[in-house]
Amino acid sequence: MATDTKKMVKIRIPRTKADEEDVFASVNMETFIIKRGVEVEVPDYVAEVLRHQEESLEEIMLFNEKANSK
Repeated sequence: MATDTKKMVKIRIPRTKADEEDVFASVNMETFIIKRGVEVEVPDYVAEVLRHQEESLEEIMLFNEKANSK
């Protein structure tokens, strides 16, 4: 019998003045609504997806800053 054990990790997505809404994440048809400002446990792969999202948003911001400074 196979068990579906997931490695869980604690995360906290900060609230900001600009963004107080809950965060939606979906991985392989499994969906999560994560409340900002509260420490929650999620599977490690969800935390990884959220980390990649933040990295991508930062890259976009840096690209836009470079483009606007020319």
